Parts: sequence; C-alpha cells; structure tokens
Amino acid sequence: MLSLLALGTYSSFAQEEAGPTVADAIFTANNIWMLVATFLVFIMHMGFASIETGLTRAKNTTNILFKNVSIIAIGILTYAIVGFNLMYPGEFSIGQYFGFAGFGIASPEGAAGLIEYADGGYTYWTDFIFQAMFAATAATIVSGAVAERMKLSSFLIFSTIFVAFVYTVAGSWKWGGGWLDAMGFYDFAGSTLVHSVGGWGALIGAMLLGPRLGKYTKSGLIKPIPGHSLPLATGGMFLLWFGWYGFNGGSVLSADPGLISLVFVTTSLAAAAGIIGAMVLSWIVFKKPDLSMILNGALAGLVGITAGADVMTPMSSAIIGFIAGLLVVASVIFFDKYAKVDDPVGAISVHLVCGIWGTLAVGIFAAEFSFMTQLIGVLAYGVFTVACALILFLVIKMIMGIRVSPEEELMGLDLGEHGMMAYPDFQQIAESGGSTMTMASDGEN
Repeated sequence: MLSLLALGTYSSFAQEEAGPTVADAIFTANNIWMLVATFLVFIMHMGFASIETGLTRAKNTTNILFKNVSIIAIGILTYAIVGFNLMYPGEFSIGQYFGFAGFGIASPEGAAGLIEYADGGYTYWTDFIFQAMFAATAATIVSGAVAERMKLSSFLIFSTIFVAFVYTVAGSWKWGGGWLDAMGFYDFAGSTLVHSVGGWGALIGAMLLGPRLGKYTKSGLIKPIPGHSLPLATGGMFLLWFGWYGFNGGSVLSADPGLISLVFVTTSLAAAAGIIGAMVLSWIVFKKPDLSMILNGALAGLVGITAGADVMTPMSSAIIGFIAGLLVVASVIFFDKYAKVDDPVGAISVHLVCGIWGTLAVGIFAAEFSFMTQLIGVLAYGVFTVACALILFLVIKMIMGIRVSPEEELMGLDLGEHGMMAYPDFQQIAESGGSTMTMASDGEN
C-alpha cells in the first residue's frame, strides 16, 4: 500500500527523462509510514489522559486534563528549541556523554535535508516530529504518579526541564550514538530511554510529595481511594494500545513490511499476555478479578516488549508480556502496602518496573545482546535520572513548594487550582438535592 502511494507520488515525473527511482519510492514510503506512526503516537496522549483521569477522583479531572494537554505543548516546543539537538548532537563535546548542536531546528540545505538525510531513510522534518512525540511521554508518566496533590505550576516547571534536558541527554547516550550505543546496549523503542526514565522521575516525585490525604490510617493501614470512571480508563488503555503500534512500529524507521509486521505481532502478543498475567495473579491475590489491574497488565506488556519488539520471537514476546503482567501486580502491591509510595494510577509499576524488565529481557531472550550490557544501561539511566529528578524536585520545593495545601487537596484540584469543575452539571444536580444523582464525600470522590 505504502509502496503504491510512493510510486503514485512520483507519477507526475514519469514523462521526464530522469524518472523516479526505486530509492525515491522507498524514501517516500518510509516518510509516509513514519508520519502515520507519528499520528499514532500523538493519539497515545489521549490514552494517557483518559486512563489517568479514569483512575483518579472526579474532583481532579480538569487538573489532570490540563496537565496532559500542557505536556504535549511543552514536549514539542522544548524539543524544537534544545531537545532535538541535545539528543542528536552529531558530535559529542564531552566524551560520548554530552553534545549540543545548537538552538532551534533547521533542515540541512537542499537534498541534505531530504533524500540524503539519514541515508535516504526519511527527511529531517519527519525525524524531528516523530521524535518530538516521544519527548512528552516521559513527563506524562510522572503526571500519573503525582496526581491529585502536586502544584500545577511546580509540575509544569519540572516537566519543562525534565523533557528538555534530562530525557534528551539520557537519550543521546543510546539513540544519539553515545557511550551506551558504542557499548552495544539495545533499546529499540524506549523501555528504558522513555518509560524507565519517566518512571524514575515518577518514583522520586511520589516519594517527595508523600501520599494523598486519607490514603493511610495512623496505624499504616491502606485506605483505598478508587477512581471515578473505569469506562474512561478502559478506553484510555485501548487508545494507548492502538497508539503503541506507531510507537513500536514507527521505531523501525522505515516502511520495511517484514520488520513492521513482526513488531506488530510481538507488540500484540506481549500486551495480550500482560493482561493474562495480571488477571491470574490479581485474581489469586484479591480473590476477585480486578479491572484496573488488567488495564495496567496490558500496558505492562506493551512497555516490556518495547525494548526488543524487533528482535524477539513471537513466543518470547508472549513470555515477556506475561511476566510483565505478573510484575505489575506484585509491584503495585509492594509500593502500596510496603513502601508506602502512593501512585494513584500505577505509573511507577507499569513504566519503571516493567521498563527495566523489558530492557533486561533483551539480554535474556535475544542471543546477540549481552545481559550485563543491558544491566549497565539500566543502572546508568537509573542513577542519572534519579539524581536529576531529585535535584529538580528539591530545588522547586525549596523555592515555591511542590504540594497543594490540605484545603485544596480536600476540595479537589479542579476548584483549588483552576476554579472550575469537569462535571458542573453533576455538581448542580447534587447540590439541588436531586434524587437521581448524589455527590460522593471527600473521602470517596
């Protein structure tokens, strides 16, 4: 299909003496597929917004949606101003650890920005916009873990710096041709570069903020705080799964039909197996099937396969996804019950824990890659991201604070931060004493 489109694009030149070449057709097909993949990755942000909103309380909906919309804008703009040239500096100025090609984006002149760019794979602009869609994802992961209690202004400042510098410098070590790339570390579409980096930031943020009010009793017992819309969360999961075909499939960086189809298969099997793994363990532990756990099980499988979607056999991908599904349930229980880290949507378990697992799994299931090299990469990204996130959060906390007041938290961040509610009609009916709808108390809503 893409090849036909590519040939059609050049049909107007058929009468010219130098007609379109096979390279021209491949070049166009590559660009069409990568731009379609870019659109799919963009759709993932709708999925993140939906699942985060559904798994949290109604009184914080506007705040969560505002953050998710803002993150896209921050990600694209900061990536254009500094991020792209930090992540892909061309030449490193400090060993193979840091490089910067200058501010702003500007295509190489003439054909260098077109068919001569990336060995004829895609244009400079296609490269930029595809990578820019990845950039905001790391901050979106943090958003879920700090939901319902972090100041909006503090979150936006953190996200801007985190996306512009932390994610991009870390990314340059592998995708930009840095020291981990030279070592042989492998992360196809970002189990570590995107998901674990975001997960480490989420863990530090959740730990420094502390749990939501009412999450734990004085004796340390857990008081569940359910979200307000499982249908919305379920829709978000399906949007994320749908978008993941662009996330992983686009990372092939070409319209290679054999490799893209393999990536689609491994991605699908891992997500499906993640659901089953989470279903089995959560049913055993909680004695009842838990919908929120299988939603995160699907995401766990997707995160887990992202590091090696192009090098795994179908059966290996299913095993990786199944184990990721088990891990996400065990991890949620660990952080909630034992570590006392309040993560409203399970972002740390999905993205950090399963991102680490997926990266290490490359060294286990793919013979051409070393487990020790994968472990070194995981540790390097962990140390760097934790240090940067800790410094950022502490500086912001010292200057302007990172947590809303108890009054704002109980009221809900929709009214406390924005002065508006996501469901005003629901509020009016409840306040008028309508018999068909009632508002839940602060402890429930």
